[in-house]
Amino acid sequence: MSFESGIKVGREEIRFNTGYLAKQADGAVAVSSGESIVFATAVVSRKVVEGQDFFPLTVDYREKFYSAGKIPGGYIKREGRPSDRETLTSRLTDRPLRPLFPEDFVSEVQILISVLSTDQKTQSDVLAINAASAALSVSGIPFKGPVGAVRVGRIKGEFIVNPTFDESEASDIDLVVAGTKKAVTMIEGSAKNVSEDDMINAVVFAHEQIVRLCEAQEDLKKKVGKPEMAYTPRKRDLALRDEARKRYFQDVAGLIKNTEKKDRENALRSLIDRASTELEGAFPDSIGQVASIIDDFDYELMRARILDEKKRADGRGPTEIRPIDIMIGVLPRAHGSSVFTRGQTQSLGVVTLGTGRDSQRLDALEGESFRRFMLHYNFPPFSVGETGRTGGVGRREIGHGMLAERALQYIIPEAEKFPYTIRVVSEILESNGSSSMASVCSGSLALFNAGVPVKAAVAGIAMGLILEGDRYAILSDIMGLEDHLGDMDFKVAGTSEGITAFQLDIKIEGITPEIMRKALEQAREGRLHILGKMNEAISTPEKELAPHAPRIIMIKIDVDKIGGLIGPGGKVVKAIVEETGAEINIEDDGTVTVAAVDKDSIDKALAKISAITEDVEIGRIYNGRVKKVMEYGAFVEIAPGREGLVHISKLDFNKVNKVSDILKEGDEVAVKVIGIDRQGRVDLSRKDALKR
Repeated sequence: MSFESGIKVGREEIRFNTGYLAKQADGAVAVSSGESIVFATAVVSRKVVEGQDFFPLTVDYREKFYSAGKIPGGYIKREGRPSDRETLTSRLTDRPLRPLFPEDFVSEVQILISVLSTDQKTQSDVLAINAASAALSVSGIPFKGPVGAVRVGRIKGEFIVNPTFDESEASDIDLVVAGTKKAVTMIEGSAKNVSEDDMINAVVFAHEQIVRLCEAQEDLKKKVGKPEMAYTPRKRDLALRDEARKRYFQDVAGLIKNTEKKDRENALRSLIDRASTELEGAFPDSIGQVASIIDDFDYELMRARILDEKKRADGRGPTEIRPIDIMIGVLPRAHGSSVFTRGQTQSLGVVTLGTGRDSQRLDALEGESFRRFMLHYNFPPFSVGETGRTGGVGRREIGHGMLAERALQYIIPEAEKFPYTIRVVSEILESNGSSSMASVCSGSLALFNAGVPVKAAVAGIAMGLILEGDRYAILSDIMGLEDHLGDMDFKVAGTSEGITAFQLDIKIEGITPEIMRKALEQAREGRLHILGKMNEAISTPEKELAPHAPRIIMIKIDVDKIGGLIGPGGKVVKAIVEETGAEINIEDDGTVTVAAVDKDSIDKALAKISAITEDVEIGRIYNGRVKKVMEYGAFVEIAPGREGLVHISKLDFNKVNKVSDILKEGDEVAVKVIGIDRQGRVDLSRKDALKR
């Protein structure tokens, strides 16, 4: 038996269907909007690992090429490893769901999401969040949802729910907002330098739609009527907790004197080791819980100190920003570089400039596109003083890199103004919180150093929240401990005028618009402080590109001259590239991009392109090359692919008996254009080009 529920959100109806597909899964729901269908399943493991003290949740989102009537490209004609977009959507779906499972629930849950159909207009990431939430809601798995999600855009001052791909391009706000009926729990997106008030209004608008989506899922859950499963809760040894509190609570409180990250970590680790050794005899079966019990004490003490004394673990006040240090142009061969250090978080930002051929080709469900600006984020284990796996890029690195990329996207100049492909790499050399926002700062500084004519500088800051009942404290520039023990991770990036990127994750059931408004204002003040420090280091982009950066010139030619410039089989343009060393790219609209590291190569290539594409002028003298000698004259190439005939009578002032007496194939010769017939054939004269 199948069940349906639906609600109209914006212009489209979103429908939830369950009971027909994948009936052996604990929960399976297909969500449709227009001709797009996203299908999600939720399954819980019936086995619980003995002593397990964490919740293993897996969320995987995949796009099937058949959903758009396409066959995957490449040699292997099946979907391969997840694309960056699939990875980002998996993270986007995971984040609002994970905090809504019971704290004592440790059974493994797997959520698999597939795009089964796409109309290539509807953006499927918000459908994925709704589908995953609905699958959990009807599954009987313990879950304090449902969660609704929408995308919000704004065009000409009007908010739009779930805009199409084209509408998002035209929008000055692009936010994915998720939450419960009570409050917003997650935000992810970018903006084109909009104000804090505009962002709050967009979030409030989104939550109105989220409430209705949650109601539709509740209706579906009621129709299915599946009871919540019984589960074995994570066991807590209360006697061990009480004994540990009596012996070690004051020792945890004493950690306050360790304001440096590594000192504090070492002291905490030493305390846990001591407690484990001293209590193992009395509590042999539950001694593994000591670490989490000590962590709970730290959580309690840190939060109380912030709320009662307005003092943080490193001694700062709630609004205080860690010390900032900046270095510019640290890599001699890079096109732009910087080191941005904030407290114990350090990012090396590196800019590389390339040509149009270096842009990234993206083959997505909605069609092919090219990416000319990209930011890649690397987080090696040494940055936190640990050993670990290196090699492939993880979900965290992809997610943090995309957030920083969105933050800088607004300031990147249009291709018409700056025809380069731009790659920014952030190497995290040290981390104690907010490394993605440090990447925004180092990336902005490196772009300035590279001489990219960006619109403005961009800085980022991570905000935190401690909320206990009616009391709360908003923390600026949070470090790793505050992210771990706090209730909110709120990242805001922007210029001095407005916001360019925004990310919010709430570990509790949600925060009020008033708290969010205060957090945004405090973030703005912190961002302006950071921008001031960046401005002291470098206030305007360098006027000249780095010596090793390619030089690029763009020109326009008539569309009907493109064929002549390319030549048969690309022969003409390949010859120019080989002779000059320049890289040449020709667009269908007649835009020709010429790139080379040295100016001479560009000048030579431009001269040859001009000779081919400019109209041949009667009366003009050209330096040509003899291509073929005939009895009646010689054919001379005056530009690549453009030849004319010098008749034997026009070779010299004196009578010429044989053409080969004057010219041979391969000779360079000055000739004058004396005529062009109706068919475009060019008449040349050698003697008219000679000086008497």
